[in-house]
Amino acid sequence: MSKRVFLKSASVLAIGLALAGWAQAQSFPNKPIRLVCPFPPAGAVDIASRAIAAELTRVLGVPVNVDNKPGAGGNIGGSEVARSAPDGYTILMTTSGIQAINPALYAKMPFDTVKDLAPISALVSLNNVLVVNPAVKATTVSEFIALGKPGPVSVASSGNGTSIHMSAEMFKHLTQFNMTHIPYKGSAPAVTDLLGGQVQAMFDNIPSALPHIKAGKLRAIATTGAKRDATLPDLPTIAEAGVKGYESGVWFGLAAPAGTPPEVIAKLNAAAVAGTKSPEFVKRMTELGYNIMGTSAAEMASMNQAEINRWGPIVKASGAKAD
Repeated sequence: MSKRVFLKSASVLAIGLALAGWAQAQSFPNKPIRLVCPFPPAGAVDIASRAIAAELTRVLGVPVNVDNKPGAGGNIGGSEVARSAPDGYTILMTTSGIQAINPALYAKMPFDTVKDLAPISALVSLNNVLVVNPAVKATTVSEFIALGKPGPVSVASSGNGTSIHMSAEMFKHLTQFNMTHIPYKGSAPAVTDLLGGQVQAMFDNIPSALPHIKAGKLRAIATTGAKRDATLPDLPTIAEAGVKGYESGVWFGLAAPAGTPPEVIAKLNAAAVAGTKSPEFVKRMTELGYNIMGTSAAEMASMNQAEINRWGPIVKASGAKAD
């Protein structure tokens, strides 16, 4: 084959692939979409997943079904999506913890959070709240720190590397708090054991802890953000309570397998952003303690990198590791 014929054939092939991608994007979506939630039902990530799935179903006109794939701090669900066909029909509810903390925490990541996933939109953010079982004799941050002096306090998390875990690690790093970390496969089972007294404390996402706080089943001590949270306005921040420099939170967003056609990403982004502006979505999520975002794909990519730069050194300083 001559060089001219080869180049002509290559050009025809490239044009054909481009047209095929364009045609795929034009018909997208024409079947149900699977939204993988990498944490168990009833936790903060699951709540956000189901809320945006309902909005995507409404906007896109096809069912968007939530599929919970918990474990390994979100890595199990994340790796499943990363290995899926890049056609827009399998997407991930990722978190800043998965994107930025897990790569620093796990010696062997099953996927590259930057190279193997394509950002769609960062949807919501939220703060965490330090809560204890009512039997725990602490009502302030200083009293909570004092609990660790006789022996370690058991602190639950939704899994190694999650924002809930790292909120605790940051607290430990800044206060020399004596704790034993107990990781679970998601917030919901961790809260169940906290309610039952099997563990003493947790830096839980506000949406999953709020109903138990209101019911008097958990005692809230302080929130983790830079300023007081609108859902718990009478509660001080941990920094306000005396731990200088403390600030921790998390955001959740949608991602697709790398290689998903840009036109498909654009359609998913438009639907997601429209969903975050829905009055029903805004009302429900803000009442639960979420802050609405609805970013572009490019903005989410920038946020990913900023979180990697922020959390990498913190994880290293904490000495936290996961298998």
